[in-house]
Amino acid sequence: MTIAFDSVPSALRLPGVYIEFSGAPSQISTFVGKGLIIGQSFASGTVAAGVVTNVSASNTPPDVLFGKGSMLSQMIKAAQAAQPWLQLYAVGLADNAAGVASVNKMTWTGTATASGTLNVYIGGMVAQVAVIAGETAAQVVAALVAAINAVVGMPVVAAIDTNPNILDLTCAWKGLTGNNIDIRCVYYVNDTVPAGLSYSVAQTTAGAGNPDCTATLGLLTTRWYNWIAFPYTDATNLGELQTYLGAAFGPMEAIGGTAFTAYSGTLASIASFGATLNSQWMTVQDAGLSPTPPWLWAAVYMATAAASLDNDPSQQLRGLPLPGILAPAVGDRHNNMQRNTLLFDGIATNTVNANGQVLIECEISTYQTNAAGTPDPTWLYIQTPETLSRIRLAQTAYFNTNYPNWKLANDTFPVPAGQPIMQPKKVVAELIGLYMTFMANGWTQNLAQYQAGLSAQINVSNNNRVDVLDDPILIKNMRILAVHSEFS
Repeated sequence: MTIAFDSVPSALRLPGVYIEFSGAPSQISTFVGKGLIIGQSFASGTVAAGVVTNVSASNTPPDVLFGKGSMLSQMIKAAQAAQPWLQLYAVGLADNAAGVASVNKMTWTGTATASGTLNVYIGGMVAQVAVIAGETAAQVVAALVAAINAVVGMPVVAAIDTNPNILDLTCAWKGLTGNNIDIRCVYYVNDTVPAGLSYSVAQTTAGAGNPDCTATLGLLTTRWYNWIAFPYTDATNLGELQTYLGAAFGPMEAIGGTAFTAYSGTLASIASFGATLNSQWMTVQDAGLSPTPPWLWAAVYMATAAASLDNDPSQQLRGLPLPGILAPAVGDRHNNMQRNTLLFDGIATNTVNANGQVLIECEISTYQTNAAGTPDPTWLYIQTPETLSRIRLAQTAYFNTNYPNWKLANDTFPVPAGQPIMQPKKVVAELIGLYMTFMANGWTQNLAQYQAGLSAQINVSNNNRVDVLDDPILIKNMRILAVHSEFS
C-alpha cells in the first residue's frame, strides 16, 4: 500500500517526525448571496459611473456615493429599508447624452375659499404645503415649488412656468423611466384639495433614451451577483440583460443570477409588455397604477425575494410584504381574474391586505415558450433556476475542495488504499451523498428515482474526464389547493 501525501516529500532522509493535516471532506459549501442594484447616478456622487461598489461595506450614505436624490440612491435606500441584512452592491449609470428628460405640467386654477393642507404625491413621495383661504393658484404654485424641491429624493425638479399658474415638473434624469412618475394630490382617504382650487396634470415632454447597459453588464461576468434589481424595461436593455443572464447561468460561467424589475401602467399595457418577454432568469412585478415608481418596486422586490431565497431557494414567496411600496388605489387594483391573466403573460403578481400593504402573490419568471414556440411551464417559477444554481454550486465546491488533484481510473481498477484515485462509481456515490443533503435542505425529493437515473462514465474521447448524467427531482410548492366537496 502506498499512502499519498500532500506536503511530506518522498525523497526525505532527515530524521524527525513529520505530520501533515488534511481537512475532512466538507458536505456542502457555505452560501453567501449578493444583491446588485443597477440605476442612474448623478455626477455629484463620489463613485464614478460604471464602478461596482459594495454599499453594505461602506459607511458612506448612498446620496454621497451616487448623488443626492439620484435614482440609484433611492433604489438603495428602498432595498436597505426592506432588507437591511442583505449584502448589497450597486453600479451607477450616467444619463444617455442623447436622452430627454420627461416634463409634466401641473396647471392650477381658482382661489382657495377655505384653508387646508395640500399634499402633492410625486412618485410616491409627498410634498406638503399649508393653503390659506384667499390664496391664488399662482401663490399655491410658488409654495409647491419650494416644498417639492426641499424633499430629498424627489424624482423631479420643480419650477414655475412662464404662466405663474403652472408648475413645471422635470425628471431629475433623462430617459424613459421618467414617464412612469405618478403625480396626484389625493391618495389616502383624508387627502383633499382645498376648496376653490383645482388642478390638472399633463405630460408635455416624453422622456426618451435610457442608458445603454451593455458595458455595465459586461463588468459583472467575474462575480456572482445572485439577485439584480433592474429599472429599465426598454427592449434593448432587456435584451442585453437576458443575454448576460443566459451566459451567467450557462455551464462555462456557472454563476447564475435572477433579475427583478417591475412594469407600471394599465392592465392591457402590462399584459402586452409581458407577452414580449421569455426569460427564465427574469421576473417582472405588476406595479399597476401604484404611486410608487417601478424602479423602487424593482429594488424592494429584489431585496425581499433575496432575503427568502438566500435562506431557501426552493420556497415560494407568497405573502411576503414589499415594505415602502404604495398599493394602487382600490379602484385600480387587479382582481383575481385579471391577475390570473397576467400570470399567463409572464407577469408576477401581488395582492394588497386589509392594511394596504402590498404582498407578493406569485413570483413567476417571464419564461413562457420553448425554442419551438410551444407553451412550456418548465421554468415558470424563479425557484427552479435558483435551486438548480445552489445545487450546482454545492456540487462544484464539494468536488473542487475534496478532490482537486485526484487521479482517475475505471470502475474495475482495484484502488490501493490511501491513493487519491477517483472512479465513476465513486463520483456517483458522492453525488448521492450530496443529494441526501439537498433533501435534508428541502430542495430535492425521491432519492430512489434519483439513484435510478444517475450515471457516470469516463469520456470515450478524453480519458481524463468523467461524464455524469444527473437528474435531480426538485421539491415543489403548494401554490394551489383545489377541493371538490360533495355535501349531503
